[in-house]
Amino acid sequence: MNGRPWRGLAGLLVLGLLGGCASDAGPGLQTVHDSFAAYEADTLRRVAARRGAQAPDALQEARLNAPREWRPVGRPTRGGVLLVHGLGDSPWSFHDLGPELARQGFLARSVLLPGHGTVPEDMLEVTLEDWRRTVAEQAELLRRDAGAVYLGGFSTGANLVLDHAYADPRVAGLLLFSPAFRASVPFGWVTPLLRHVRPWLVAPTAAAESIPVRYSVVPTNGFAQFHRSSQRAQRHLGSGSFDKPVLMVLAASDSVVDTAHAVEAFRTRFPHPDARLVWYGMPPPSQGDTRMLVQPDALPAWRISQFSHMGVLFAPDNPLYGREGRLRLCRNGHDAQATQACLRGGELWFSEWGYREPGKVHARLTFNPYFDWQAGVMAGVLDAGLPP
Repeated sequence: MNGRPWRGLAGLLVLGLLGGCASDAGPGLQTVHDSFAAYEADTLRRVAARRGAQAPDALQEARLNAPREWRPVGRPTRGGVLLVHGLGDSPWSFHDLGPELARQGFLARSVLLPGHGTVPEDMLEVTLEDWRRTVAEQAELLRRDAGAVYLGGFSTGANLVLDHAYADPRVAGLLLFSPAFRASVPFGWVTPLLRHVRPWLVAPTAAAESIPVRYSVVPTNGFAQFHRSSQRAQRHLGSGSFDKPVLMVLAASDSVVDTAHAVEAFRTRFPHPDARLVWYGMPPPSQGDTRMLVQPDALPAWRISQFSHMGVLFAPDNPLYGREGRLRLCRNGHDAQATQACLRGGELWFSEWGYREPGKVHARLTFNPYFDWQAGVMAGVLDAGLPP
């Protein structure tokens, strides 16, 4: 899932919850690649051909949405990390995480899930199996090139990497950012049926699709496939433990994820002593698990009222989403007056979707002031899963 929450199924279900050795294929079909370079080139070509670009440089915008890799410089490669984005998002989600992993000695690669990066209509016929095949293909190619492989995922991407890790004992460990094992509003079960009678909950428009690295709306089928990924994740978690090192990152105010369920999954299903849960916000009820690391999420010096689902991924200096970045997500569940005040600029505060406070105008929080500290925690988890 992306950063927009499931809201109001009673009204309208969810308003915005949001070349190489390859053969050409439609938006939801898979090709077979014999290298990451072939996959990268083939995907960039397809995105450039189909994307309705928002920027003057259409090729540059296509590159923002295409898979890429980051290689260690001046040091041996210690292993690989495959990074999988969320529903409606793109590989830009890992713009800051990828270079950090390379600095730590890992060959990091991101993927573009079928139906993403082009136009939202391309997700109308996509299936969960399409997404799973992409993860499986690229995990195998990365293992061939880097040896030990970790899998990292954001939101829906976390469901996909968990699914693959339970099936493949060679996976060295997991990095799970805002994992959407269970949505905060439990109405996803209806989307596989609804997609046949109402393909769009909110139809895409040129005005809505104004963000160059993610969709603002996705078809009902996207939510249906997310729901299926969530079901698979819950079945795996119910089947037993995953005993490799895991980093889980959660925001207490996340409006998309059932955070209590995710915390319980960490406690009971990820038993490795070097696993870590990073929690931003007031601590959950104490469970005596010293592997949980807590940071406050109300930071007045940063004009942050609370952390968000998507903000945990991005450094404060990210050129699009950072503290001074070019993008502001002003449509944050507020009334039109507050949205217009945000768009005009002035003093903005940052929060999760829908948060209100008298006298303040809030945009969505899209960066993480603790990014460098979080990267250090991640380094310890990654070290624990490597061979001696």
